[in-house]
This record gives sequence, structure tokens and C-alpha cells, in this order.
Amino acid sequence: MDTINNNIDANLLSKEIESIAQKESILKWDISAFFSNDTSVQVDKGEAKQLKSSQRSSITIRVWNNEGLVGITSSSDLSHTGLIKAIRGAHKASKYGNRKEIPDFSSRAKENLSNISRPIKKPKGINYLFGKLVKAESNLLKKHKSINSIPYNGLSESKYGRIYINSDGAIRNMERTQASIYLYARAEERNKKPRSSGALRVSLGINELEINDCIEEAAKKTIDHLCYQPINTGKYLVCFSPDSFIDLIGSFSNMFNARAILDGISLSDKDSLGKTISVPYLNLYDNALHPENITANTFDGEGTPTGELCLIKKGKLSNFMHSESTARVFGVSPTGHAGIGAKASVGCDWLEIRRSDSNLSLMKQYNHNNLSDTFVLVDSLSALHSGVKSSQGSFSLPFDGWLVNNKKRVSIEAATIAGDILQVLKNIVCIEEKQEITQNGLSPYIWVENLSITGEG
Repeated sequence: MDTINNNIDANLLSKEIESIAQKESILKWDISAFFSNDTSVQVDKGEAKQLKSSQRSSITIRVWNNEGLVGITSSSDLSHTGLIKAIRGAHKASKYGNRKEIPDFSSRAKENLSNISRPIKKPKGINYLFGKLVKAESNLLKKHKSINSIPYNGLSESKYGRIYINSDGAIRNMERTQASIYLYARAEERNKKPRSSGALRVSLGINELEINDCIEEAAKKTIDHLCYQPINTGKYLVCFSPDSFIDLIGSFSNMFNARAILDGISLSDKDSLGKTISVPYLNLYDNALHPENITANTFDGEGTPTGELCLIKKGKLSNFMHSESTARVFGVSPTGHAGIGAKASVGCDWLEIRRSDSNLSLMKQYNHNNLSDTFVLVDSLSALHSGVKSSQGSFSLPFDGWLVNNKKRVSIEAATIAGDILQVLKNIVCIEEKQEITQNGLSPYIWVENLSITGEG
């Protein structure tokens, strides 16, 4: 099909696919399409390190044959010829479809979608981005004499869209814009190890991007790590920053994932709903449409509307995330967490941790800014892909953070934090009241007792 500025017209695409399907005697099909226009820049001491613009588009097509089996194919060729090849390819592949697990259209694929406000912002262009990033790099280098480079940095803007269409008459279409900046500074003092830290900001467009706040955060964190010392191996009271706790709980989202349960790789099973897995003052939601979620999608890969889903309520497991096929097995409705495929994946969107009003008297009243006791403040976790065994519940992760004693922070030279996620959830002793926005969700500072930390200095 013809595209203008790499955008895809959902109605034209629907008519074209329907016409091809009729000629191929295909009665049942659905598609998921994606397009994006991306511009990004990286710099090194005022010079261009990388300037990149790209246009991408792709389509995934599922076809059901006369036996009800499903074939699937993906293509980046959205021309009329490319679509014909893709549909024929999916049709041929359907002969080898899995008879034991056949997906269907989502029962919610034609429900009304939530109306959310995400204004489309005009792109500024690569020259504008380059100038902005050069200035940001320069300002960050000036923040402290020990900051000698910004080895990892980037400023980008993109416009992208998603489409879902099926032969039953469902048509979904959304467009978004997004801009982001990350700055990762490196500082070094004489006779000391280099120390690094960074910050990230995301917004709907470049004009809304909080670049100065990103500079200030990156500088402060980097400077705060200059004075460091090793930490003794042992058990500690730990305070997780909102970023780090969202990353940790997100790494074990298989607890709430119905696909993972059916595949036998989850910490939960089909009978786990209602069981206590955390302290009673913890609530956890997957909230794709939260106003602070810049990249909010109103529908998933199967056309199911997204929304707020409570995963943990007052410490008890309350819901699983579902695709169409897992929902059928469990006898519930799809929840809006699916990809698209012969065996659709399931994943969370934007996690939100809230403090429940239940049993607050059991909770300690800690504050990470004024507690006199000794504790470890975890700022960020690393090696989440290699250090997490999600199906077993265990983790062992390097982290950046501080040892805090009598309200004084000293950066930890190098250390690893280890534990079991189910024990972590049950050993939460405080959930601070104020929530903070992160890249992947919303959370307060979370306090956990008796966590193992191994010093590596």
C-alpha cells in the first residue's frame, strides 16, 4: 500500500487486506502493523558521534485456514505485492499450525477504547537535536571539575503508530510522539577509581523535555559517588529507590503472567489467586493508561483495550495478565497484555506501586531522607537479564547506591545484592507515602529488611 511520511492509513490497509484475502479465498485473518520515524543524535566533546534518522514499518499477519489452524508471517514490505506475499506465506504456514493451541480473535477487540490525551508534537529535526545535546553535554561537564566526559549520551525524537485489524470488523489505530534524553557522566579524582552515573528524561516532544533537570540529576549522582568506600558483606536494611524497585518487581512479572503459568515457568500456578504473597500494606497495579505514562497504548497486539489491572491487593495475588488464548483457558476475559502470534506473548505495561491503608500500624515509619539508623540506599540495579532467575525467584545483582549512617551518605565502591523475590515482598517493612515517576512505572521508596549484600571492593 502507499504510505505518506511512513504513516499507515488503517482504513486503506483494511480494505487492501480484505481484497487480497477474498481473492485468496481466506475468510479469517488479522494483522498488527507498526510504523515509526526516528531521529537521534550522540555527541563527544561537542562533536557529532552519531547522527541518525530512520523510517521503519512492519506488519504481522495471521491467517486461519479451513481447518481452523493458524499460520503467521511478518514483513517490512507494505507494498501491494509485499502484502500478497505475506498473506500467501501465512496461509501456507497454517498447514503446520499447532492443533493443541489455536488462538482466536479477542472477545474485546471491538470494545470502545479509552480516550486519553497524548498530543502529537511536531519534530524539531536533527540539527536542532544536535545543538541541544552539545549544549547539555557542555553544561554537565561544567558542573564539577572531576567530571571529565559524558561517554554515554543521546537525544532523540520519534513519531510512531500501531494498528490492529481483523476480518470480523475490528479496526484499531493510534499514533504517538516521544522525545528522550539520557546523560551518563564519568568523573575521576586523583588516586581514585572512576565513578559514573546518569539520568534519563522522557516526554511527548523536545520542547517538553526536562533537559536541565536531567543535567542536574546526572551531575548530583555522579558527584555523590566520588567519595566511596567498600561495604562489609552481611545482612542489611535496604531502601530501594522507585526506579530500582520497579526494575526488580518487573523482572519477576511472570508471577502475574498467565502465559508463563501455562508454560510452567512462573512462580505462580492456576490456583495462586487469593494467596498472600506480600505484606498487607502493598498494592501493585499494571496501569497502562496512567496519565504519566508517555508511551501509553490503548490496545494490545490482539486489539484488546488496555487499562488498570490490580495484581496484588493488600498483599494478596488478585489477578493474572492474559492474552486471548490464556483467558480462554482460565475462563476469564483478556486483560490487554498480549502481543500477536500463533502463541501470543504476555507482558506488563506500566507498573504502579501504591501503599494500601490495610494494617499500616504494622509498618515502620521510615523516610530515606532523615533516618538515623544504618541502611543501604539502592539507586539502580544492573545486569537484570543475567542476574535474575525469574522462574526460581532468585536474583543476584550489582547495584549503585550508598551506605547511610546517621543521615550521612557514602557511596558504595562495588557490591551485589541478592535474595528471593517472594521473601523480599514479605520482608517489606515500610512503603513511603510519596510516589515518584520512573521510566517504567510509579513507586514510592520501598524498605526491605535482612537483604544480603556482598561487598566487592
